[in-house]
Amino acid sequence: MKHIVTKLINDALATLPELAEAASDIELESTIERTRDLAHGDFASNIAMQLAKPARGNPREIASNIVEAFGDAAQIERIEIAGPGFINFHLSPAAFHAELKTILAAGESYGQQEKKDRPKILLEFISANPTGPLHVGHGRHAAYGATVGNLLEAAGYSVHREYYVNDAGRQMDILGVSVWLRWLEKNSVDIPFPTAGYRGEYISDIAGQIDVTNIATHNAEEILSALSAEDTADENSEPYVEALIAQAKVLLGEDDFDRIRQQALDTILDDIKDDLQEFGVRYDTWYSEQSLTKTGRIDAALKILEERSMLYEKDGAKWFPATQFGDEKDRVVVRKNGVKTYFASDIAYHFDKCERGFDHLIDILGADHHGYISRVRAGLEAMGYQGDDLEVELVQFVTLYRGGEKMQMSTRSGQFDTLRQLRSEVGNDAARFYYVMRSNDQHLDFDLDVATTQSNDNPVYYIQYAHARITRVFSKAEELGLTWDQDNGRAQLGKLVAIQEKSLMSAMSRYPEVLDLAAKNRAPQALVYYLRDLVSDFHSSYNAHKVLGDDADLRDARLTLYAAVRTVVANSLTILGVSAPEQM
Repeated sequence: MKHIVTKLINDALATLPELAEAASDIELESTIERTRDLAHGDFASNIAMQLAKPARGNPREIASNIVEAFGDAAQIERIEIAGPGFINFHLSPAAFHAELKTILAAGESYGQQEKKDRPKILLEFISANPTGPLHVGHGRHAAYGATVGNLLEAAGYSVHREYYVNDAGRQMDILGVSVWLRWLEKNSVDIPFPTAGYRGEYISDIAGQIDVTNIATHNAEEILSALSAEDTADENSEPYVEALIAQAKVLLGEDDFDRIRQQALDTILDDIKDDLQEFGVRYDTWYSEQSLTKTGRIDAALKILEERSMLYEKDGAKWFPATQFGDEKDRVVVRKNGVKTYFASDIAYHFDKCERGFDHLIDILGADHHGYISRVRAGLEAMGYQGDDLEVELVQFVTLYRGGEKMQMSTRSGQFDTLRQLRSEVGNDAARFYYVMRSNDQHLDFDLDVATTQSNDNPVYYIQYAHARITRVFSKAEELGLTWDQDNGRAQLGKLVAIQEKSLMSAMSRYPEVLDLAAKNRAPQALVYYLRDLVSDFHSSYNAHKVLGDDADLRDARLTLYAAVRTVVANSLTILGVSAPEQM
C-alpha cells in the first residue's frame, strides 16, 4: 500500500516546481516507511528533511507546503506533520478494504510482481561433494537456496537453479578407493582402512551393490607389497590413502578403477537427487565438474586469460595475478606437473555461467568459503566481466540437538545425521521452516524436541494451525447451514471496526512489501517473522470475536476477512516451501 503514499507525494511535488527539481535525485519510495506505532499513522515520510538541503529550506515549512499541495484522496483519512518534519499518513478504512478485495481477487498471485526481463539470475546452491548423503548442514543450504529462489521469482525475476556436481578431483579418488576397500573386505581381504577414507555405513552398502564383473580380487599382501614402509607406517596419514589410490589404479587399471568410482558417484548422486526432490527442492540443471574438462571449458577460460595477459609462469607453474584485483595472493591455475587446479575449474565454471547468458550469478556457499569470493570475482574481472556480477551468500553452520545433547557431524567418519533422517523425524515442513528462521549469516541451533512439539511453542505448528483453523471455520459454517455471501461480505467490510480486525487488515497489507524486502535482502527470515506476527494477530482476533454470529452482514464481513488471511498465510507458506494443511 506504499504506492498510495508514493503517488500522493509525487503528485504534490509535480505542482511545486522548485521542490520537484530538488527531489530529482531522491528515490521517493525510500523516503516512505511503515510506522512502528499506528498512533503515528500507517506510513511516515522524511521527504521534507531530505529536501531541506537541496531546496535550502526549513523541513517543517517544506512539509507544510507538500501537505497543502495534496489533493483529495479517499484512501487517506488524515495527514499530520510531526517532529522536525515527518509527514505521517493515516490511511482510511476504505484503503484497507480495497486491499482486502485485491487479496481475494489475486489469490495465489497476491504480492507477486510483474515479470522482469533483467537481470537473468543463475542461482547455485548446495553443490555438496557427492561423496555421501546430504547431512543436516546441507539441509540448511537447500532450504535457504530454494526459498531465496522462490522469493526472487515472486519479485518477478527469471531464476535458473543449478547444482554444481563436484565429480572430479581427489575426493572422487578417495571415494573410489574407499568403496574398493569395503568390497575387498566383503571378499575377506582385510586392508587397514585409511582414516582419510570415507567410512560411513553407506560406503559398505555401495560396495555390496556395484557391478564388479571381471574385476579381480587381490590379496592383502599383493596390495600392500608395493607400498613403501613410510606409506604404510600410519594408516591415519595422507600418504597412506594416496598410496592406496595409486596401487588401486595399478592393480585394477584406470578403466576399472574409474568404473568403481563412477558407480559410487552415481549411487550417491541419485540418493542426493531423491532426497532433495522429497524435500521439495528442485533444480533446472545438474552441472558436472567433469564436463568442464570434457567440453574444453577450462582450456577456453585459460586461453582468454592468456590473451588478456592475465597469466604468468613461475617455478614451472602457471599463475593468475589475483592480487591485481584485491585478492590476498596470486593463485596457481596449472601446476608444474600440468594438472589444473580447483581454482582453474572455478574460473571456468563461472565463465561458463556468463557465457550462457546469465546477468547475475548468486552462489550460496558455506561460511568457510569466505576467501573464495574475491578470487572468483577477480577471475571474472580478468575475463572482462563485472566482479559485481557475482553475489555470494554465505550460510553458517547448523548444530543439531537431541535431548539437549549436541550431535556430531562428519561425512568421512559417518558420525552425522543425514537430511533424510532429520526429515523423517521432524517432517519436511518443520525442517524447511526451521532452517530459514534465522538469518543465513547466523549459526543455527536446531532443537529436534521443539520442532516435533504440537503446541504454540512450535512456530510452524502455530502458523499451520491458523490456516487449518480458518478452514475449519468455513466447514463449520456449512455444517450450520450458514451461507457465506461473498459479495455481501465485500460490501459490509465497514463493519470490521474492532481493533484486532484493523490490526489484521493492516498486517495483511504489508505482505507485498515484506516479500519485496525479503527478496532484495535474500532474507527468508523476514517472511518468517512477518508470518508469525500475522498469525498472532489472527489468533487474537479469532479469540476476541465470534465469527459465526447471528448478524449476517457482520458474519459475511468476518468470513471475507478470514478468507483473505488464509490466502496470505498459504502464499507465505508456499514461498517457504511449507504446506498449508486444512486440518490438524
